[in-house]
Amino acid sequence: MTWRLIAVFAVALAAWAANQKLYLSDGSYQLVREYKVEGDRVRFYSIERSGWEEIPKELVDLTRTEKEFKERQTQFEKEAKIFAQEEKVAREMEREVMRIPQDPGVYWVEGEQTKMLKLAESSVRTSKGRSVLSRVSPVPMVSGKATVEIANPHSLNIFTNPEQEFYIQLAQAERFGIVKLTSKGQARVVEEITIVPISKETVEERYSIDIFQKQMTSDLLYKIWPKQPLLPGEYAVVEFAEGKINIQVWDFAVKLK
Repeated sequence: MTWRLIAVFAVALAAWAANQKLYLSDGSYQLVREYKVEGDRVRFYSIERSGWEEIPKELVDLTRTEKEFKERQTQFEKEAKIFAQEEKVAREMEREVMRIPQDPGVYWVEGEQTKMLKLAESSVRTSKGRSVLSRVSPVPMVSGKATVEIANPHSLNIFTNPEQEFYIQLAQAERFGIVKLTSKGQARVVEEITIVPISKETVEERYSIDIFQKQMTSDLLYKIWPKQPLLPGEYAVVEFAEGKINIQVWDFAVKLK
């Protein structure tokens, strides 16, 4: 719900609160915009007839009328406060979304700047050697074990906030998350793969981090952050389709001050 729609609801709510029931002694009522007691008469503006009218005070149940008015006013103030809070949140969310580019990728905000994580080159290492992983041209797989790796033992993208927030803009609906990387010589392992003989089915295992995720827009922009502070180490934001070995990796490291 955008802040503009919330504002429309707020106006409708105010209009609802402005109308009230002027109860009569016989239990019926007049729907009025306002009323005032003038001596032994009650003067009111009729919603039905769009004009001012008056009636003897003795025919009006003022106690019930005033009680309901106060109850409605209290309810209106409560709901108006909720709408104001929702409108504020919606405005802030809209400003937040406007800061993130629509191009697919992973981003984070630092102060007033929006920065982009560079997509890491990942490769599949099998007993036959190393092949660069590409979503366009899948790597031919043979039965056995393999690993998806990225070169270099340490990421150049370093964060000191263990609860770092990221934004991921997807090109299409895919699974995504944050994973813990493990060291392997001069490389870091993103996931381990088992290729089942004959069927050639793949089983992918990765050290996934529990995350919160919030969909920011209908066109697949998400905000993600870890549920628990990350321990110092190597990590990556990943996008993948299970069983297709087409994982994309944006690596980073957490180093506490």
